[in-house]
Amino acid sequence: MLRVLIGPIFLLALSAPTQAEVFRCHDAEDNTVFSDTPCGEDAKTMQLRDNRIGGSFNQNLPASQTADPEPNEKKEDPQSKTAGSETCRFINSTDLRRYLIKEQVVKGMTREHVRRAFGDPPETYGNPREVWVYQSRSYGALTELTYVYFKDGCVERVAYRKP
Repeated sequence: MLRVLIGPIFLLALSAPTQAEVFRCHDAEDNTVFSDTPCGEDAKTMQLRDNRIGGSFNQNLPASQTADPEPNEKKEDPQSKTAGSETCRFINSTDLRRYLIKEQVVKGMTREHVRRAFGDPPETYGNPREVWVYQSRSYGALTELTYVYFKDGCVERVAYRKP
């Protein structure tokens, strides 16, 4: 009877998720190689994100502000803020995943969310406000320009224009 119980328990222990190290380096032809052991002198450890379904709390929140202002700094009166002055909003993990899979950007996303949806911006402008410009091409021809406007590090609005 004891042997019957040990088998399934041992298999469950082996199937528990483990965090493996992955190394990235270049081979002789300058191709990128990934390995579970150091594969060369230039091997760099990579940080892999957990891809299990479910997510975790706070993974899609904007970076937190400093905890407490200095004692000599004046605290801002919450009533002095105008309505809608905060563009960042919480996007639950299910909606965020749906937007990223569909490569959509919506109001309230952070810069990192936009990079995950659209990639690194080919054009950026900082004055008078931060704007990222993306180009859509079809058969080599420019078909659409996407302007992502940021305010305080979060998407304020997205505009699509014909070239």
